[in-house]
Amino acid sequence: MELTIECKARDPKAKANALRRQGLMPAVLYGHNGTESMSLTVDQKAADLLLRKAAVNNTMIALKIPDQSWTGKALLREVQSHPWKNLVYHLSFFAVKAQDEVEVGVVLNFVGEPVGVSDEGGVLNTEINEVTVRCKAIDIPESIDVDVSGLALGGSLTLADLQLPDGAEVVGEPEQAIATVLQARKAEPTAETESVEVALPVVETTEA
Repeated sequence: MELTIECKARDPKAKANALRRQGLMPAVLYGHNGTESMSLTVDQKAADLLLRKAAVNNTMIALKIPDQSWTGKALLREVQSHPWKNLVYHLSFFAVKAQDEVEVGVVLNFVGEPVGVSDEGGVLNTEINEVTVRCKAIDIPESIDVDVSGLALGGSLTLADLQLPDGAEVVGEPEQAIATVLQARKAEPTAETESVEVALPVVETTEA
């Protein structure tokens, strides 16, 4: 997925609160010129729309900065939010070239029903839901489908079993489990279902 957003150069001394009152969100671009960074502003509404579709460290963005005559590809590297308010207050972008190799987080999409669940009464346990993938910036996958339908009870899939796009490789230990079919736990007996033994009183008799 590739999105587009337009930014403007920002005076690093500009007050963030004053910018927000103007409907602008502070941002920064790294990697466009070695170790230099560029302070930017983004229209708040445009930023909100971007964040509905973009994922951190996964989505390629066409970044346009007309007043600096700069246009290029970038990854959304960081989204800073207020600790308790539902408010995003800063974005960070990292410029990349289409053929550059990048490491990105990619969501796993589990598909199918394991035979160990449908036929053997097991439970599917997903160990992780995202993996780090190394690939060209132009080839970042939105997600990776994982077919779990062949998993029997006690079976598992690992990073080595992932079907990746050409030229991509997963970062991590190949034997790391990503999904396992476990034996379902038996329900614990409740107080109502437990048998209760009642001790009857012993009656002693005496001979006349």
